[in-house]
Amino acid sequence: MDNAHMIRILLADDQALMRMGFSMVLNAQPDIEVVGEAQDGHAAVTQARALKPDVILMDVRMPSMDGIEATRQIVEAIPDTRILILTTFDLDEYAFAGLKAGASGFLLKDTRPEELVEAIRTIASGEAVVSPRVTKRMLDMFASRLPEEEENIDTSDGNSEILDGLTPREQEILMLIAQGLSNAEIAEQLYVSATTVKTHVGNVLTKLGVRDRVQAVVYAYESGLIRPHSHGGA
Repeated sequence: MDNAHMIRILLADDQALMRMGFSMVLNAQPDIEVVGEAQDGHAAVTQARALKPDVILMDVRMPSMDGIEATRQIVEAIPDTRILILTTFDLDEYAFAGLKAGASGFLLKDTRPEELVEAIRTIASGEAVVSPRVTKRMLDMFASRLPEEEENIDTSDGNSEILDGLTPREQEILMLIAQGLSNAEIAEQLYVSATTVKTHVGNVLTKLGVRDRVQAVVYAYESGLIRPHSHGGA
């Protein structure tokens, strides 16, 4: 495949055997290339800055700097790079923290090779790997454990101004995204076409300055637009 269309991957994991396994699976694909490896968070940040990969597979438990802090720094420095958190348990606190730090999804470490490849292609295309519904469940589960953050939310600042910049329809769309609805479900509820919903969703993401639906859900919670358990919990 033309190198211009290759998906460039950085592997960040402190276990060499894990990196080797991922590398073998991914380099066997015609459209994916592993361009670098990192054994800890500091190395992941350094490599990401140098290589500017399309996607980073980020382990969360690494020495010196964990994957959450590395994710936070990389998202800030290289916003076009997408990050997939690698976690041992579904819906765990590490995956939650990774999404809050700016990751576009998470995968279990024992994910089947074909699912890993599909997830990488999905995230590289600009879509989120984790559904908004799963994200909402995570936020409902864990946001209540962060009372200080919830109390410190100030909806009178920039968040409020940004939300005010959304049209009434876009605010409605954001609320429905935050409730975990897909484009098709939103279209059915609002009696509009899926194409119209897709356009609105794109506008919402652009105005909020977020990369995907998952980050839009996180934003809705952090801005106070949605409160944990306000729609029935997990």
